[in-house]
Amino acid sequence: MMRARRVTGFLALLLLLLPLSGCFILSTTRRLPVPRPPAAVQTVLPEVLVADINQRWKSMNTLVAAVEIQASVLKRKEGFARDYTSFRGHILIRKPGFLRVLGQVPVLGTKMFDMASDGKTFKLYVPSRSEAIVGANELHKKSKSQIENMRPGFFFDAMVVRGLEPDDWYSVVSDTETVEDAARKHLYTVPEYVLSISHRKHGSQQLIPVRVITFHRDDLFPYQQDLYDERGNLETQVFYSAYTDFGNIQFPAKVIIRRPQEDYQIVLTVDKVTENIALSDDQFQIKIPEGTKIQNLE
Repeated sequence: MMRARRVTGFLALLLLLLPLSGCFILSTTRRLPVPRPPAAVQTVLPEVLVADINQRWKSMNTLVAAVEIQASVLKRKEGFARDYTSFRGHILIRKPGFLRVLGQVPVLGTKMFDMASDGKTFKLYVPSRSEAIVGANELHKKSKSQIENMRPGFFFDAMVVRGLEPDDWYSVVSDTETVEDAARKHLYTVPEYVLSISHRKHGSQQLIPVRVITFHRDDLFPYQQDLYDERGNLETQVFYSAYTDFGNIQFPAKVIIRRPQEDYQIVLTVDKVTENIALSDDQFQIKIPEGTKIQNLE
């Protein structure tokens, strides 16, 4: 270690002495890309950032969205991805945990699938196969099939950013990301706030990560949300972009949901969003026809 330090010191001294030695040494000057900062950067206290996200969550009771859904299987270790044809869909959400997602067959417009959850149990019905899946929202026993381990709760948490619970611990750090704009051929900086939410492990000083939310400081909107399971493993990554004014709500026009453990990705292109319209319990119910093959998941 000491020898390495002496060599490093010698090289630094050599670089300082070379211009003074009178030797004929050539040098060139290169231009480095200078990242461009945003037009405006907001500064807020951590408690203000948390109060803002809590207020957004509190003010939303229901959400209805018309979307285009495109799913992909990402086999990163094998080095390939399989993209499926996109299709139209509708998403209904009602707090605290009601969710319904309907998918339509491309071109035909008939029902591809229908999924509903009351926050505790869920049903998924596929008419073309005359099959249905029912189970608990919480995963109690893992299956060998990673797709069967998916539960609708991740979809709810991806579409809306929940407020903090009373027993949540949090911290906020300021960071800056450098992003390349290939089309315009320049770099730009993105100042960020990173809000980390944790739970304290019972009887321990250890903090278990729950969520990490990244805000851009030009508008203070969430642009990424990482969600972890009870063991602290990364379960879902959500990327929000192209925030758009949908009448009474600013909402991302594109939502990318990644499930790294299942090698699965869902891209939602949002066409329309409406908040706080009345949604009844019946709108979160699915009637499964007689004769349908039903699979029960634990």
